[in-house]
Amino acid sequence: MLRNRIYYGLKPLIPRPIRTRVRRRIAARARERATNVWPIMPGSEQLPEDWPGWPDGKKFALVLTHDVESAVGLRKCRELMQLDLEFGFRSSFNFVPEGDYRDPRELREELAQNGFEVGIHDLRHDGRLYQSEREFRRKAVSINRYLADWGAVGFRSAFMLHKLDWLHELKIAYDASTFDTDPFEPQPEGRHTIFPFWVPQPGTNHESQITNRSASAQPGYVELPYTLPQDSTLFLLLRETTPEIWMQKLDWIAEHGGMVLLDTHPDYMSFGGSPQTAKEYPAALYREFLTYVKTKYAGEYWHALPQEVAGHFIQIRSSRASVRKCDDLASPKIRRLRGRRVAVLLFSHYPADPRPRRAAEALAAQGANIDLICLRDGDGEPARETYGRINVTRVRLKRHRGGKLGYIGQYAAFVLTSFFYLASRSLTRRYDLVHVHNMPDVLVFGAIIPKFLGAKVILDLHDPMPELMQTIFKLSEDSFSVLVLKRLEKWSIHFADLVLTVNLACKKIYSSRSCQQDKIKVVINSPDDEVFRFQSGDVCRVHVKNGNGSKPFVILYHGSLVRRNGFDLALESLEKVRKNIPSVRLRVCGKRTDFFEKVMEWAQQRGLDRNVDYLGVRNLKEIVEAIKDCDLGIIPNHRNIFTEINTPTRIFEYLALAKPVIAPKTKGIQDYFGDNDLIFFELGNPDDLARKIEFAYSHPVEVAETVKRGQAVYLSHTWSRERLTLLNSIGKLL
Repeated sequence: MLRNRIYYGLKPLIPRPIRTRVRRRIAARARERATNVWPIMPGSEQLPEDWPGWPDGKKFALVLTHDVESAVGLRKCRELMQLDLEFGFRSSFNFVPEGDYRDPRELREELAQNGFEVGIHDLRHDGRLYQSEREFRRKAVSINRYLADWGAVGFRSAFMLHKLDWLHELKIAYDASTFDTDPFEPQPEGRHTIFPFWVPQPGTNHESQITNRSASAQPGYVELPYTLPQDSTLFLLLRETTPEIWMQKLDWIAEHGGMVLLDTHPDYMSFGGSPQTAKEYPAALYREFLTYVKTKYAGEYWHALPQEVAGHFIQIRSSRASVRKCDDLASPKIRRLRGRRVAVLLFSHYPADPRPRRAAEALAAQGANIDLICLRDGDGEPARETYGRINVTRVRLKRHRGGKLGYIGQYAAFVLTSFFYLASRSLTRRYDLVHVHNMPDVLVFGAIIPKFLGAKVILDLHDPMPELMQTIFKLSEDSFSVLVLKRLEKWSIHFADLVLTVNLACKKIYSSRSCQQDKIKVVINSPDDEVFRFQSGDVCRVHVKNGNGSKPFVILYHGSLVRRNGFDLALESLEKVRKNIPSVRLRVCGKRTDFFEKVMEWAQQRGLDRNVDYLGVRNLKEIVEAIKDCDLGIIPNHRNIFTEINTPTRIFEYLALAKPVIAPKTKGIQDYFGDNDLIFFELGNPDDLARKIEFAYSHPVEVAETVKRGQAVYLSHTWSRERLTLLNSIGKLL
């Protein structure tokens, strides 16, 4: 505290420009030293003991607060209130009772009428509140009088100075004078948590404080640390020009289910129409942040006033004191999987198939022991292999494309093998869970014996079989084969205890013909964000045309080389595009197929093969490099019932690496992306695809903005977030 007394004692003697320059220089050095603890403090995401989550199952809490330090800020409060209201937000305005402006009674009443909260911000905002305990107690009498007069229950000190033990003198429900991490404050010691916490009065029983809480006794209060950097720190002290740090920290807090608490100051905001001074930043930066929250996390956050968060926390603690059963309420209790036995059935290859691999790894990381049975791809793969807690058994059964009878024979053989494998294993161990990946749907019946012995069964529907088989074999919707597949789907879903699927379009299909919606959880096929490491669209490299056109414009196609994925459409578009973009090149990643060979023969006849680079099969890391080296990704699907409902993972892969992507305008994609979030083309139309390729080539600035909007959607569905949905669903099931 001595350092603070010296600073605030000398403050009136030092001209403001000199103070600002000194603070910025100190802050620059502090920022260099604090790179590992700011703006994110590792470990601060740890959940509080017996934490049950936020109301209504929301992923995180959003709390907005505004400190009004001076008469300048007071004059801007209504503009700031209207800005919050424009986005449907409510916030807390904290006023200084004895500062350089009068009690804003009329403004306080107007804020209350609009659903806002009013709090007390220090007493005089002079940095001297905590000079001595005796002096603080004297000032506490005045603060309590203002609290009662204003009907306020919250407090925040000036300059974020704090003495939490002294604050028990105040009749408050919460204080908001601390932070998770902020090395730029006069008292830089953070609380290292992104959650509210209880501050008990010294010398009293911790639980009784909560259950017997009264305004007169004041046995404790809730502390609400701010978790996003203050606007004054970000824009005035560190001179950031974008709210990117706010957004990055918000994403991290949302991922870990914490409390996003932002403290801004109308004093430092410059609203439209007024000249901006050196002590201000554009209010548009705050607007941009609100837009980001509203669009990216719609429906996912609990937007609350500080007093509501404090009340929620007090209720949680009271419940724990009276009933020690919060484990049953805790939504993120995923550690309960430790020691659980899980069987996984997969008519595919492990670890090559990404969705089953990520799911198994997520369960294993939470302590589950997994027996996984899958296909064996020749003698090159061992029949048995162990990956940590995942024990893989491979069946010598070659998967190949063929006629309907071929599919039936392969599926039947694997279902029977899986049935006998699990039946024999169940004699020596009891499974808690069997996770079955389609196709086929009926593979779920391989888990009959474990289910009879008490195991829960999950059916993970990657693709709707009726629609996929209609596409592959060109079947009509009312054909006998399709009707049989729909009936088998219904039986399979009925047998399972929980159904997972890949997007909203598939969920609607299954719920319309096979089960109720609440039995189905969506876990999107997001790419592994440890492999596809996110790159901000702000550093997106867009193609710039050379004067002589010598720099190649690289388009990438990666994925299965089958007709429905439209490799032939890509080449038709390429033929049209190269007239206007002579340097265009199409790079192709994927396993050779008969379809690919036929299309390339057609390309050779037209001389298109000179513009095509076939890269062959690429692993994930090589795909990452291929995407980084391209200028544009394309998903040139043909129109059919399957591609109408599909949400290709490749979209997210391009966006993760800040690359533009042209995607078909379909239901499965538009459930997540708006018209301006991607470059869309008409499904199955090579002419429109060519037009959009030329647009991407000719409009790099607009394309870069589209990438950033698309990335905002992707960040709502990273594998880190989808993984939590998976684990929480399984935790509740068990």
